Amino acid sequence: MNLLTVVVVFVLAGTVKGITGMGLPTVAMSMLGLWMAPVQAAALIVAPSLATNLAQCRGAHLRSLVVRLWPGWAAVAVVTVCAPGFGGAVPMEAVRSLLGGTLVAYGAWGLWRPALPDLSVSGKWLGVVAGAATGVVTACTAVFVLPWVPYLQSLRLDKDEMVQALGLSFTVATLALAVRVHVSAPPDWWSASTALAVCAALAGAFCGLKFGAGLRARLAGPAFQRALFLVFIALGAANLMRSG
Repeated sequence: MNLLTVVVVFVLAGTVKGITGMGLPTVAMSMLGLWMAPVQAAALIVAPSLATNLAQCRGAHLRSLVVRLWPGWAAVAVVTVCAPGFGGAVPMEAVRSLLGGTLVAYGAWGLWRPALPDLSVSGKWLGVVAGAATGVVTACTAVFVLPWVPYLQSLRLDKDEMVQALGLSFTVATLALAVRVHVSAPPDWWSASTALAVCAALAGAFCGLKFGAGLRARLAGPAFQRALFLVFIALGAANLMRSG
């Protein structure tokens, strides 16, 4: 495992999160998936994702968000742990294809920006459907943006609520992914080299997070996001070609 490459990947992923408030697992998984088995990549993602999300959980809306979103979070957690995916009966080539397809779909959705229905009043229990679907995607790809992020946007949360909701949701998904990795990984998967790689990933993620936070005010947000979604499409296509 090339530690320098791991650090570079997580610096880039942390930078994206520092600028946009999300995207660390998506960027890291899309790049690591090009040369690493999905379960290995997911193992590296868990600690940096959890550590960088916890700060985002703080805020004044915790109680209301828990009341509103707990059914969807429960669905995300249960399905992520229990659904077929990496480390199970699904072949690695199929997992990589699903990862590539998810990245292309996410990039296309981000560029298209379709109008979403207003679910602010009636959408609580639709969160179970969105959460279950997100759990399936997470179980196969370790990426948990679709369809959960569009669902959150349909709730018409204000900016501070949205940031806190993303942090809480990604924390739940990351903890479920950690259980998934623990259950799915081979008995001897944890080693000194794996621990070193996780430490390198953590260090890279926090360096990138700080750098990205400093860049946030200097970059044109819409232009950066369009470029990022194009990168997701390119990385998704690369994963699809690799799976073939």
